[in-house]
Amino acid sequence: MKCMPVLVCAISVIGCSVSAQAANYQVKMRYPIPGKEGWDYITIDSVARRLCVSHAVRVNVLNADTGDAIGTIEDTPGIHGIAIAHNLKRGFTSNGKEDKVTMFDLATLSVLKKIDVGKGPDGIYFDAGSQRVFTNNHHSHDITAIDAASGEVVGTVNIGGDGEGAAVGRNGFVYVALEDKNAVAVFDPKTLEVKQRYPLDGINAPTGLAIDVRNDRIFVGGHNKTMVVLDGATGKKIASLPTGSGTDAAAFDAKDHLIFFSNGEGSLTIIKQRSADDYVSAASIATQPSAKTMAFDDKTQMVYLPAANVVSVPAEDPSKKPKKTITDGTFCVLVIAKH
Repeated sequence: MKCMPVLVCAISVIGCSVSAQAANYQVKMRYPIPGKEGWDYITIDSVARRLCVSHAVRVNVLNADTGDAIGTIEDTPGIHGIAIAHNLKRGFTSNGKEDKVTMFDLATLSVLKKIDVGKGPDGIYFDAGSQRVFTNNHHSHDITAIDAASGEVVGTVNIGGDGEGAAVGRNGFVYVALEDKNAVAVFDPKTLEVKQRYPLDGINAPTGLAIDVRNDRIFVGGHNKTMVVLDGATGKKIASLPTGSGTDAAAFDAKDHLIFFSNGEGSLTIIKQRSADDYVSAASIATQPSAKTMAFDDKTQMVYLPAANVVSVPAEDPSKKPKKTITDGTFCVLVIAKH
């Protein structure tokens, strides 16, 4: 009986430590970006200290530490994302409205070539192991593989769904959330063979995905305010915790063992990993409505989220989606850091 108060005290201290660590994050500053066009993904080049922000028909490149404009990459119609192959000094954009990828020089931002890919390229990412870039093609429901050095298409992954968040696991395979299938698919980036499909119990429209490579744990968030933790080897569900609404991206901080989910409602969910199989909700940080995508800088542990003031006007036809417009002068990148 005398041990009980000590145990309760210990648990209380641990809980306070977890909450305090995550709650230390707050919006520190905003980097303004001219224009009122739409956006999707944001990518950070931690080595070069640059942010690449998708912006409808261009990429805005900013200094990650100051927000100063460095330049733009133009003529990227319907751009969704940007992938960085730093060792090759190459960058790549997924241009959803023209079914192409723009390959550009990281130093000069000059366009090197345009590459035909599958239909409706959305998410795009680089795998260092295979030295390949991959595009998740929503209209053709497949993934295009590109040799990052030459810019040549080397094959297609017949993924059979609409890929969203993706990351490389401990086994060297790529794990990708299939938004329309409520599943995670696993493929070999070298052979382009689909190895596994993990159904997601309790997740609707999975989008954000991040990986703890050391512990082989997959973190997936969906549109039903829920995230799950999976065993990367078996697909077994380890844990499930709440997030905000409109989740669209995820990140893992291997240093502090924190998992981030950015939510379009205007919040950043932070979950603490206490061990490979033990997780607890740590904090919900207020961001801004529309801040649904993010980039995590593992060098500074800062989080960057593009956002703007978006006005929604109902359509005259109730069966159609409302018209959304971005207020001029409000587009920016939120910088969230520890205080």
